[in-house]
Amino acid sequence: MAQHSLTKDGLGEAAVDRIIDALEAAGAQFCAESFRRDALSSLDQLELKDRVRHLITVMSVHLPTSFPETAEILSDLKDHWPEPDQDHQYYFAAWPIVDYVAKYGLNHPKIALPLLRHLTPLFTAEFAIRPFLEVHSEETYSQLLMWCLDSNEHVRRLASEGMRPRLPWGKQLPQYIKNPTPVISLLENLKDDPSDYVRRSVANNLNDISKDHPELVIQTCKSWQADKVTARDWIIRHATRTLIKEGHPKVFSLLGYTRKPKLCVQPPNLSSHHLMLGEPLGMNVKITSDSAEKQYLVLDYAVHYIKANGQSSAKVFKWKNLRLKPGQSVNLEKTHPFRKVTTRRHYPGIHKIELLINGKHASESSFELHIP
Repeated sequence: MAQHSLTKDGLGEAAVDRIIDALEAAGAQFCAESFRRDALSSLDQLELKDRVRHLITVMSVHLPTSFPETAEILSDLKDHWPEPDQDHQYYFAAWPIVDYVAKYGLNHPKIALPLLRHLTPLFTAEFAIRPFLEVHSEETYSQLLMWCLDSNEHVRRLASEGMRPRLPWGKQLPQYIKNPTPVISLLENLKDDPSDYVRRSVANNLNDISKDHPELVIQTCKSWQADKVTARDWIIRHATRTLIKEGHPKVFSLLGYTRKPKLCVQPPNLSSHHLMLGEPLGMNVKITSDSAEKQYLVLDYAVHYIKANGQSSAKVFKWKNLRLKPGQSVNLEKTHPFRKVTTRRHYPGIHKIELLINGKHASESSFELHIP
């Protein structure tokens, strides 16, 4: 998820009213006007995750201090939650309700874990489950294994998403970054899940693991391939996307690409060798097969940006997947923008465009970037 300014409006005034109405319908006793006043105070000045924390605090003030009592209210709340409308931000209103369980139910795992399972269809409990994995690791892991068999796809997805070692927006799980074997064991139960929603999470989880344990992920994918279950092919391709981008030598043959392609590759023909920041750079490249067999290729390119210290740093970009017949030639064109962005500061100097085929250097050209 990206934290855009509009996204935080999913936890605005309308969300506060949804929360109040649902809590009251579930039997919570509090002054609605006071809850609303506290909830809306300073809300406009907060970003999305700060709004979640703020509303959790407000709930703690107006709900019973006994977590088991509040848990009964939250369990009934699901039956009174309004049906989804056309607003894509609708689901954010349930986020503080789910994460309330993580903050105030951590010492009550036997109550809190089933409650998270119950609430996750309203808003994913992938963030809320992580403190339980840290504090009550064995009990929580046992629950996740059981949830892999749940009839609800949201619960099965939670089993995978909650254990992602490097979950975006979520707290990292150092124990599984170091040793992801328990995560892999859990994913074995979900690799053939009937839900695309769940299988995408499996792939994303493996992709996370590949950043620290590439060989383990490749070996896992090979073992999944061995059963020749076609539906797993998408998971494997999506799970290895970082390895493809990084050019890991073993991943290309895993995905059916030619292990040692035979090619004649010309250096990229650039539209300019002196480029002003703000102008696009055009690239043209000719690739010819030098093999008597069909060849399957992944074509990427790396821009070697100049840093403040004068050294260069490469960033890889996707270009195209190719199938070349024996002796076939292709001419490919690409435009790369060089403009001011908030995520990168550009520096003048000689930049290099490197062509990568199946993760390996194929050819390169250079140009000089000028800053107005």
